[in-house]
Amino acid sequence: MAVNRTPILKRCRSLGLDPVYLGVDKKSNRQLKRSGKKTSEYGLQLREKQKAKFIYGVLEKPFRNYYNIADKKKGMTGENLMTILESRLDNVVFRMGFARTRREARQVVDHKMFLVNGKPVNIPSYLVKAGDVIEVRENKKGLQRFKDIVEVTNGRLVPEWIDVDLEKLQGTVKELPNRDQIDVPVDEMLIVELYSK
Repeated sequence: MAVNRTPILKRCRSLGLDPVYLGVDKKSNRQLKRSGKKTSEYGLQLREKQKAKFIYGVLEKPFRNYYNIADKKKGMTGENLMTILESRLDNVVFRMGFARTRREARQVVDHKMFLVNGKPVNIPSYLVKAGDVIEVRENKKGLQRFKDIVEVTNGRLVPEWIDVDLEKLQGTVKELPNRDQIDVPVDEMLIVELYSK
């Protein structure tokens, strides 16, 4: 399985991204030194794509597949792409506050700690649908890990398209999000322009 092992702060610095979007509280004191070069149009488009891939932890081939799915759906391709990325199981677990970072969310899903509609799912890229109930497995609810995570993420704002019960360690996807409900600093139109060349 391919894994992106790039240091988070270094990558955030190169993409001009705040680490908060990844669930990381650290800040980098270093400044990125670009010697007055103007970024080309292609460079801007590529950076937006890399930003989206890095935030959601998706590699190139699956990202391209998501784009193709979004392109076939009705509506705006860019908005469809962002909705698909946001409805990945690892991202939904992160949004519910059951993981401190998206990488941790991917790991806990991978370790079969979550049920979707009562069935165990260990595929981080599983796409949830409106009405899906996601919960921590019964035998994992007492783990100290989840107590610590809930303590840390309790102050995090849960998006309005998700209902969460932190006591029961479960949540419901009320509806799939539209672009206004996704607070990720990515200009999806540039990604569409890049892929439609």
